[in-house]
Amino acid sequence: MMMRRKPELLAPAGDMEKLKMAVLYGADAVYLAGTAFGMRAFAGNFTPDELREAVRFAHDHGVRTHVTVNTMPRGDELKALPEHLETLNDADVDALIIADLGVFTLAGKYAPKCERHISTQQSIANAVCARAWYDLGAQRVVLARELSLEEIRAIRAEVPPELELETFAHGAMCVSYSGRCLLSNYLTGRDANRGECAQPCRYQYALMEEKRPGEYFPVFEDEKGTYIMNSRDMCMIDHLDDIMDAGIDCIKLEGRAKSEYYAAIVTGAYRHVIDAVWSGEPADPVWRDEVDHVSHRHYSTGFYYGAPGQYTDNARYLREWQVVAVVEACDADGNATLSLRNKFAAGDEVEVVGPDCRPFSMTVPVMYDAEGFELREPRTPKTVFRMKMPRPVPPLSFVRHKVELSGR
Repeated sequence: MMMRRKPELLAPAGDMEKLKMAVLYGADAVYLAGTAFGMRAFAGNFTPDELREAVRFAHDHGVRTHVTVNTMPRGDELKALPEHLETLNDADVDALIIADLGVFTLAGKYAPKCERHISTQQSIANAVCARAWYDLGAQRVVLARELSLEEIRAIRAEVPPELELETFAHGAMCVSYSGRCLLSNYLTGRDANRGECAQPCRYQYALMEEKRPGEYFPVFEDEKGTYIMNSRDMCMIDHLDDIMDAGIDCIKLEGRAKSEYYAAIVTGAYRHVIDAVWSGEPADPVWRDEVDHVSHRHYSTGFYYGAPGQYTDNARYLREWQVVAVVEACDADGNATLSLRNKFAAGDEVEVVGPDCRPFSMTVPVMYDAEGFELREPRTPKTVFRMKMPRPVPPLSFVRHKVELSGR
């Protein structure tokens, strides 16, 4: 019988603010990158000093840090790698996420205190491959996103129990196999395998006949164009029981390039559902609803229950909620100090959600500026103001309102 495990919740941390959100909203571990050798070149990422600060913050809250070193470096790039690995080792990073065998070997030499995890970029899809990495010294493998639950169960049954298995459970999917795509490089010069993907698979395309240049023929799938390489986002929050039954040690949330609000809300939602499922309790549907409160494409269950099939609807994000303010402090009587993000006004209906704080609705009362004057509609971003809450809420709670931002 498969050994059931409570999986570690591994959340994205594209920069320091996102890391704090992920930590405080319930992550067991966060993954981030330095300014080089990571697969998300356009996330905020961390300088050496910021990285040490990030590790300290995470460890102070009992959260592990995993750092991506998962590009496929060319020979001339390797000269800078030993120093980078030593920096990660000295910063007490818990684990390195690695895709290249040469990098793996150098990590064993220059970062001996760090566990070595094998990135999904290695496309591990069978037990023999997973076992080979274990025999070389890997503590964990991140399985290819193209695997079904049945295939994952087979791998779990055939590898040593000491080898940890990690799998993605939420976030963007790639039309290519585990991100191994040259389309971005070919069209834009931005190399997906160096973390610079321009996502041309999500562009709108038309057909042009060779002898009629400049004459474009639409390939209709909706009135706005065709999306011949489009993919939906993955969402497995309704199926965490199945993931646990498959013997997975860690579920991973994609999204280092996404907002701090995304990092917080998705982490908090999965935290509550994992805890409920592990305890044998029904998950509160409010947490499932939370993943619809972030910017996302249409959801699917990826490859877990079979191939998801081609998705030919538009690739636009669904954006139905906007953050208007973030709570900086709040006393026991609900007197809150907030920082403005987007305009809103007294009388608006909003929702409040925070770290381990179930979302609730409220009508915005009259607010007050820093001098104590009445404020009915704060307008300047990052303006600090005061507002009475119907109950106390934790710092870094969000105030949001419903607004259609998806575009048409």
